[in-house]
Amino acid sequence: MTLSAGISLTVSIIAMLLSIAQSPAPGMLKSEYIYETAPFPECHASTLAETRQGLVAAWFGGTKEKHPDVGIWVSRLENGRWTVPVEVANGVESPQKRYPTWNPVLHQPKNGPLLLFYKVGPDPKQWWGMLTTSNDGGRTWSKPQRLPDGIAGPIKNKAVELANGDLLCPSSTEDNGWRVHFERTSDLGKTWQRTEPINDGKEFGVIQPTVLFHKDGKLQGLFRSRQGKIVESWSNDQGKTWSKLTATNLPNPNSGIDGVTLKDGRHLLVYNHVITAPGKWGDRAPLNVAVSQDGRTWKAALVLEPGPPEAEYSYPAVIQTNDGLVHITYTWNRKKVKHVVVDPSKLDLREIKDGVWPQ
Repeated sequence: MTLSAGISLTVSIIAMLLSIAQSPAPGMLKSEYIYETAPFPECHASTLAETRQGLVAAWFGGTKEKHPDVGIWVSRLENGRWTVPVEVANGVESPQKRYPTWNPVLHQPKNGPLLLFYKVGPDPKQWWGMLTTSNDGGRTWSKPQRLPDGIAGPIKNKAVELANGDLLCPSSTEDNGWRVHFERTSDLGKTWQRTEPINDGKEFGVIQPTVLFHKDGKLQGLFRSRQGKIVESWSNDQGKTWSKLTATNLPNPNSGIDGVTLKDGRHLLVYNHVITAPGKWGDRAPLNVAVSQDGRTWKAALVLEPGPPEAEYSYPAVIQTNDGLVHITYTWNRKKVKHVVVDPSKLDLREIKDGVWPQ
């Protein structure tokens, strides 16, 4: 073999290995940042919805979480590209008073305008719920309205539409321990009903529910917790009452989760598979996707972000669009919002043994 032929072969092998290393995992179709630069240094708590005009994403951004300049920002996916983020809501009350905003949640009902819920207030113990709407897929928005006292709207994860058209909003409070409750509206936010807290905040401190649908008509709630595990509860009456909370086998480092019931009946969950001691804050990397047939036994599907542990890939939001694809957004090191597209039919599912994510 000549020297030039050997060099050519070596270059080809290196190129092939690089191609293999950079190829996406089975099922992952796209991974991108919604924006590269923005007028705010930090961001968090993204949400997304499919409208008649296309995908819309929102998050809060500003100097730093809890800072008064934090507002709600929106971007739309048009012709395959995300639009420049625009601030659509903030906590300005007067020239002298401005509060931070928190945790936007988008929802596109089957009938009606796009809804954007968010919170305003100095901190999660004192915030209040707000709602604004859009009739043109997130381009323009109505004047925000404050929700009734005691109603916060969906606290982090998306609302779900029940068979009778009611919007069930998974919610929680942090002013008297971490407690979960559920709110519902049958008229897109004009009037509301609310359950009592389903836990006392002592045995399990849980917030930020996500809701899954089961074929027998049951609803399953999965919660972020302070106990080192994802916690669950079940409802037999469409979210009016809920069973006693129990810990699942999935770890939770006190970080937000989100899930969705797929069109094929399976359940997909995005969370940080990080084992940590109860009561401790754990790392928020890696960020993982798991899939389950029954909501109880979960299989490893994807690692969206492997690490390092000191990084933060957190607060996922996940939906399935009409074409069957799954869209996920999440906080990327508090600097950017990342968007991932997944084909759930192509996922390579593997068993999670003894709580350890397979390599």
